Amino acid sequence: MTNSDVDQLALAAVDLGSNSFHLVVAREIDGRPKVIDRLRERVALADGLQAGRGLDTVVQARALDALERFGERLKAVPRDRIRAVGTATFRRVRDGGQFLRLASAALGAQIEVLPGREEARLVYLGVAHQLGDDDDRRLVVDIGGGSTECMIGTRFVCHSGDSLGMGCVTWSKRHFPGGRITAEAFSRAELAARVELEPVAHIYHRDNWVRAVGSSGTIRATSAILQGLGLTDGKITRGALKKLRHRLIDFGVGDKVVLDGMRPDRRQVIAGGVAILRAVFKSLGIEEMTPSAGALREGVLHDHLGRIHHEDVRETSSRAFMERMGLDTDHGDRCRETAEFLFDQVAEPLGLDGDDRQLLGLAAFLHTIGLVVSHAGYHKHGAYLAEHADLAGFSRQDRQQLAVLIRGQRRRLRPDLMGGQPRERLHAIRCMVPLLRIALRLRRDRTSRSLPELKLRSSGSRFHLTFPDGWLDEHPLTTADLARESEQLGAFGIVLVVK
Repeated sequence: MTNSDVDQLALAAVDLGSNSFHLVVAREIDGRPKVIDRLRERVALADGLQAGRGLDTVVQARALDALERFGERLKAVPRDRIRAVGTATFRRVRDGGQFLRLASAALGAQIEVLPGREEARLVYLGVAHQLGDDDDRRLVVDIGGGSTECMIGTRFVCHSGDSLGMGCVTWSKRHFPGGRITAEAFSRAELAARVELEPVAHIYHRDNWVRAVGSSGTIRATSAILQGLGLTDGKITRGALKKLRHRLIDFGVGDKVVLDGMRPDRRQVIAGGVAILRAVFKSLGIEEMTPSAGALREGVLHDHLGRIHHEDVRETSSRAFMERMGLDTDHGDRCRETAEFLFDQVAEPLGLDGDDRQLLGLAAFLHTIGLVVSHAGYHKHGAYLAEHADLAGFSRQDRQQLAVLIRGQRRRLRPDLMGGQPRERLHAIRCMVPLLRIALRLRRDRTSRSLPELKLRSSGSRFHLTFPDGWLDEHPLTTADLARESEQLGAFGIVLVVK
């Protein structure tokens, strides 16, 4: 394929859910995504998750085959305009990242694993763009294959979001084994779902919103079924759900379920989905819910387009976190500016790109977040917070790499610092660690003074930092810091020459 075959205005979102995989291709028109193609394949990934959280080989092969087909369609889309995300089952698989590497290779694009709350935020964003810019405070519920997301927001802002470990695939497998649908099984499934909802029910209760909206497969399928049965005009009501429950029990077995408006591939998971939905209605006090065409994939499209146009929510959420914790954002900005200045001088010979620059900049800006715990060992506390705090916009990989940089900003560099990082990211992270450490040593005085005309060169693991004549003699503390830094980096296999 030549460059002329690539649509430079195209962008794509790949939503790798626990039940179905979705690909959406759009073109950017007047700064907004206009969908031009959709692909969907039911993979039932969560069905292959075994007791030890390994993935069944048959299901894994089915997933990789689907991703290869998606990859063929994505060849016409620029690599930097593709964003692929994995959800609940990707979060749960424990195989050292092997399946993630195989899946990314099959797709031809790096797959990000979304933390639960980030998934919720992106679902809300997809729904909000479909609903438009109104002032209603809305509840959004998304029942996927492996998780259920609950969100409350206004316009395009998600005020709160939670991800619960229950989905139509996992609930059907657990509470309706063999596809057997009974009244007792329904009661157990609904009660178990209400137990999952109990810790967050007060947040998402009807007292806190005006309108309830549903997203994605289970809810849209339920809406179509209720309409096909003549029970509603497409909205979902508590009474209609009760009647659907009775109809499903009458069928007795999932394979026998035949309902107008329902695709055959929903038979084995519809009971689990309806049980969760009934529990959501009861626990949150919902009487009526409107289905939405917006979903995670649409949210990913809008969010990625924002990144392309430098409206990255990771930037705003990082600054909001620093301000909320009372930390010095001015110092963070100066550290970031210095780190990016150093980066720009060596990026090309080291093979680093714009995404690496942003990651380094965010690490420099956020490097003091551990101070909210204690000054002693604040780099360790900061690494933990970077990986586990609720920072909107960050994938699991983003958080882990950010944590490595913040953990490695000071003191002795441990040999296992980068343990668990993807092989393809080791070089970039190894290069960014000394850049961050040098920048922070230069900004240790926490003042706004201008730095001299520095020059940084690099070849492999060797860094040469040059100051104007006489400057180091006039700044003995910085000289001592850099000499100590040279020793620390040397033990890590990196040579720093300062002159």
